Amino acid sequence: MNPQATAFFEKASKWREAYLHLRAIILEEKELQEDFKWMHPCYTFEGKNVVLIHGFKDYCALLFHKGALMKDEAGVLIQQTENVQAARQIRFTDAESILELKPVIKAYIKEAIDIERSGKKITLKQVTEYPVPEEFQQVLDKDALLQQAFYALSPGRQKGYLFHFNQAKRPATRNSRIEKYYQHILNGKGIDDPA
Repeated sequence: MNPQATAFFEKASKWREAYLHLRAIILEEKELQEDFKWMHPCYTFEGKNVVLIHGFKDYCALLFHKGALMKDEAGVLIQQTENVQAARQIRFTDAESILELKPVIKAYIKEAIDIERSGKKITLKQVTEYPVPEEFQQVLDKDALLQQAFYALSPGRQKGYLFHFNQAKRPATRNSRIEKYYQHILNGKGIDDPA
């Protein structure tokens, strides 16, 4: 058992009982190693992330990193948001529902390990599949330095900006966001990178 994961469970208040049930079920699968990533217990197979335990205000969940590849025969997997491409969750609002779903959880964990063992990969959207908002394209066309800096960013950083700019419904909001991150882009930073 991972000491950081153990500390996570010991400090948990709201979902402690549910977390401990999930941990016990996961650890029955001897091929998984307990790790601690992204401030949460994460279970890996041969160093590859398989499933993570996390909690929110209204529910706790098992997050399957390649859940989009799973069959979901019980119909319990949830896509967190429309923009999540690979991961899927099973959500719980109480510890009892975990015990009721234990056979399904165990089967899903085995399936997730089999997917990892097979080497299957999820094809993620490419940067070219994210539209460049008209307002941003106009700025790029007028500012060669910004254009050069933007296209020098990693594909993930480019996607982050395009996604953020496209989320704004009004042109004024898009322009405000572009202006806000102008210097950040010139500095070669991603949207979530510190200034």
